[in-house]
Amino acid sequence: MGCNTSADAKAAKEETGINGAQGKESSEKNNQNHTNAAPAKGKDDKSPTEEEAATKIQAAFRGHQTRKSITMKTSKPQQQQQQQQQQEPEPTRAELEAEFRADDKDLCNAATKIQASFRGHQARKVTQAEKDKELQDLQDKEDIEKIDLTDPNLNKAATKIQASFRGHKVRKDVPN
Repeated sequence: MGCNTSADAKAAKEETGINGAQGKESSEKNNQNHTNAAPAKGKDDKSPTEEEAATKIQAAFRGHQTRKSITMKTSKPQQQQQQQQQQEPEPTRAELEAEFRADDKDLCNAATKIQASFRGHQARKVTQAEKDKELQDLQDKEDIEKIDLTDPNLNKAATKIQASFRGHKVRKDVPN
């Protein structure tokens, strides 16, 4: 973007390199002719390809910045958690068995309650997924029934899809 690649600039560089002083005079005349003939391109006079390229570069950089900020946010809690784990040693099996005895009724009732609530949560999750699937299937059937099979654009689209797939299949089957 900082490079001047116009034909006039290239010609001026060539003349300067070959003719020395004459090149400077001709490049000055060339610059005067250039400024009189057409106004210099501003930021608003970019070609569509330059604008598209600039947009792509900006989008890629913004995506990079967002991904970087997200990883920085998520890495801080993970680092804190790792530090806490390093500070608190893991209990041994003997310590766990001493703390959680099998003959402790309150402890057994609490464990049973936790297991029951988790199994209930899992069952509700499965039934909700089944309901969602049935609802989606019903919606798909309704959408298929709404399709107008007499539409000529539908036939053209189907033909195009079939032709593309057949071409893909032939190219795939042909050895290189």
